[in-house]
Amino acid sequence: MHEVSVKRKLRAAGLLFLCGCVLLLGALPAAAQNEKKKKKDKGPIETAPLTLPLPEEKQIDVAISGMLAAWQLGDVELLHKAYADDVSIVSGAWEPPILGWANYLADYQRQRARVQQVRMDRLNTFVHVSGAFGWACYQWEFSGVVDGQQSAARGQTTLLLEKRNGQWLIVHNHTSLIQAITPPAPAAAPAGAPSPAQPESKPPSP
Repeated sequence: MHEVSVKRKLRAAGLLFLCGCVLLLGALPAAAQNEKKKKKDKGPIETAPLTLPLPEEKQIDVAISGMLAAWQLGDVELLHKAYADDVSIVSGAWEPPILGWANYLADYQRQRARVQQVRMDRLNTFVHVSGAFGWACYQWEFSGVVDGQQSAARGQTTLLLEKRNGQWLIVHNHTSLIQAITPPAPAAAPAGAPSPAQPESKPPSP
């Protein structure tokens, strides 16, 4: 009788063990599905788009656009970003070359104080790069109010640039005045009246 009771207990324990195994096996697929669902909910991993650097010629063209924009706006800080500290400037006027950023800045500010409603258009730009140096030449058309009078001029500029610390900087600017478009002459003054003093005229150095 005692042996029968022991066998029944063993049989019951075995059944409980098998039931536990079945429940465990049934839970595994569900857990796997839940984990798979979580991964699906996260969606694909986003990656930052790759940006290719601009060609060197295009970088110089962008630098020239920024310089001309700063020149027209009178933004000295932005203008300085385009020019090297040891820049040399040859303007369209009969004067010695301007050497260094500080001297060019003083000359630019004198010019800019006399000009309002400035517009400078760039045409026919050519850019060439050779190693750490590049040069660009372009035509330009200027219009604005100079000393209270409408004025316009045309010319061309050649820039020499050097790449320093990953940035193209203007190290030489040679600007030539091709044609100055002057406003109509004022009416003749009465006889004996003194002639008005003519302000100093100097083409821009864009």
